[in-house]
Amino acid sequence: MSLVVYLAALLLALSAVLLFRRPRAALRNPLTASTCAAVSIGALCFTCSAPVTLAAVNRLTDVPNFGAPLTYSMISAYSCSLIILLIQWRGGPPALVRRSTRRAVTVFGLLIVAVIVLFTLADPRTERLNDLDTYYANTPYMREMIVLYLVGHGACIAVMSAVCLKWMREVTGPLRTGLRLILVGLLLDLAGFEIAKITAVVARWLGHDLDFLSTNVAPPVVSLGALFCSAGFTIPRLLPPAITHWRSLNDYRRLTPLWTEVQWAATAPKPSPSWWELPYARLQWLEVSIHDALLALAPLFDDRVRRISLATALDEGSTPSQARVIAEAAMLADAARQAADPADRRFNEPSTYRLHATGAVVTTGLVELAQALGQSPVVAAARRGSVTASHD
Repeated sequence: MSLVVYLAALLLALSAVLLFRRPRAALRNPLTASTCAAVSIGALCFTCSAPVTLAAVNRLTDVPNFGAPLTYSMISAYSCSLIILLIQWRGGPPALVRRSTRRAVTVFGLLIVAVIVLFTLADPRTERLNDLDTYYANTPYMREMIVLYLVGHGACIAVMSAVCLKWMREVTGPLRTGLRLILVGLLLDLAGFEIAKITAVVARWLGHDLDFLSTNVAPPVVSLGALFCSAGFTIPRLLPPAITHWRSLNDYRRLTPLWTEVQWAATAPKPSPSWWELPYARLQWLEVSIHDALLALAPLFDDRVRRISLATALDEGSTPSQARVIAEAAMLADAARQAADPADRRFNEPSTYRLHATGAVVTTGLVELAQALGQSPVVAAARRGSVTASHD
């Protein structure tokens, strides 16, 4: 069982690391900080509940079963952190958010104190690493402690389920997907942990033995449920930037033909991005460098090359939009050829034409220009200098 629980703890810890990759920014954002705290406490909770950890804690403290109140306190803290995270996620007036957060901390703080006090009063002497809940189900004070932490965790599940169901009808996109994952995790938690544990404990009260529900069923199911909840909280936070970086990486690769064509013409020296820079930052650097090179080549633009290439592209069946991009790419390729070979430079009247890509806010214009540079035979002719020659 320890392996399953440790694996869940590891995955939760990895989620926390991804969310907390920029500590200063994360701490300034209450939502990100709450998410990191909830996922981290979840990882600690699973770590503490593993039998190997329980044995180590009992041995280090020299108190039999000391790991039990520690684990139950961590479960209560995890429940509290989930509710606080949902409060922060839901948002609303700041005063209401603060008041709701204080109430959650107060309620679960008192619950943790009660768990510790009840354990101290019970003073159990027989160490139980796997079946403490059922073994001590009829022991005074231990019985109340077990019921108390289960009721607290059950209340957390009920509150979160109600809020998620209500909120899910109001939102769409990644946020709604996250809420659905949270509901799946809560359902697993309810069925595999709460109901299984309570059934096993009540069976002990009635003189029956259903300990396997507590020892064999609950740990793996609650681990899976926690992973679903963690995914539900983290995906809406991580998915949008992940999509942005994926698109940036794709655009960066698609801009390669354009950068290859003009990179030597950039006049302002800029340090290349470090290898650890994220794709979005690398794309920004590339776009700035390309725009700088385009400005440097602008004095060599030849309107005649553009007009001839435009007509040729239209004759070959390109749409007006495609023909415009091809004509601009041809003019750019011709300017790059002249700049590379001053002996072949033509002294035409300077063009006042402005590339569509230089005026666009998004990367799409540069990507279209890059694709035309790498694929169009009209551009290849301009690169060889045969566009104007064939029309002289």
